[in-house]
Amino acid sequence: MTTLRERAELFHSLHRGGTPLVLANVWDVAGARLVEEAGAGAVATTSAGVAWSLGAPDGDRLDRDRAIDLIARIAAAVDLPVTADIESGFADTPEGVAETVGRVIAAGAVGVNIEDALHGGDTPLRPVEEQCERLAAARRAAEEAGIPLYVNARTDVYLRQVGETPQERFEAAVERAEAYLAAGASGVFVPGVVDPETVAALTGAVAAPLNILVGPGAPTVAELAELGVARVSLGSSIVGAAYAVIWEATREVLASGTYTPLEGALDYGRLNAILGG
Repeated sequence: MTTLRERAELFHSLHRGGTPLVLANVWDVAGARLVEEAGAGAVATTSAGVAWSLGAPDGDRLDRDRAIDLIARIAAAVDLPVTADIESGFADTPEGVAETVGRVIAAGAVGVNIEDALHGGDTPLRPVEEQCERLAAARRAAEEAGIPLYVNARTDVYLRQVGETPQERFEAAVERAEAYLAAGASGVFVPGVVDPETVAALTGAVAAPLNILVGPGAPTVAELAELGVARVSLGSSIVGAAYAVIWEATREVLASGTYTPLEGALDYGRLNAILGG
């Protein structure tokens, strides 16, 4: 069993432009064990999946205690490094973000995603200065804990279409990336963009590992590797696909009494076994 510091150092080393870390984001212990069994290098949570599975909407609506409890359960169940999507930090202030990060580290995670989206605010994104204060607080909390936490600074410039033109969005994303790195971030996550030209421009402009969100229609991992991407995340795609099976299976069995969506389901014994049954 490795120490938490060793896991953190390993997680940092997995972020290499051209040979990206691939993360299949999960929301429960069984999913984390399956990801580990499949040969992944690390386990990542999805904030949407975690929130939905616990009965809350995504977007800073989940209770922090419940989120951290789930992180602790996942971290205790696997030998891989665990990185947690903690949305905006589950807090209104930098001090609150620091408290969250300290608790996340204590729960066994060695990485976090912290986003700059402002849910329910007057603007789609937090002001750059405010977000930098939150990221700096996260870094200080990690240093106080003695863990080289991987802080993945997410900017939602593209997801929220901030800027009237593609060039304005690109410039805004790069400006934020540079500021976040100066504040203590380890890497930058830019969801909402997958076109090769823009991705290549971002890897060239951002002096840190770049994380891209993928799903159907996105370039392959090999193609993103050629563009210099260091981290590829499936985000909420897997949980969406899983819930689609519930929806389709229920509709079909009620309508026709048949079970087509359940074909290819994992065997009961296998799922039970990964949890020690």
